Amino acid sequence: MLENYFPILLFIIVGLAVGVAPIVLGKLVSPNKPDSAKNSPYECGFEAFEDARMKFDVRYYLVAILFILFDLEIAFLFPWAVVLQEIGLFGFLAMMVFLGVLVVGFIYEWKKGALEWE
Repeated sequence: MLENYFPILLFIIVGLAVGVAPIVLGKLVSPNKPDSAKNSPYECGFEAFEDARMKFDVRYYLVAILFILFDLEIAFLFPWAVVLQEIGLFGFLAMMVFLGVLVVGFIYEWKKGALEWE
């Protein structure tokens, strides 16, 4: 019974080895010569002028969420386009409903000003 789980155990061991081995190898092989220049904060060629824990405007997060939302739409469109001949009219209408909902959401966001940056 336990021999059925051997491939899973092997997969876990190989996965851990692939993840841990480069880190350990890098620690063992790479030179470690810290100095003040390497340990100083660096931002775009000059010293950091603000705290790294400053608050970001919520618009950054909103744009990121909107990008992910509409990017995932494309992830659904590619497989649908590949099998469109097989799924027929029902699949076509289902995708049109899906795209319609996304278009209504996009128009709503546009009218609410979520896409305005100023």
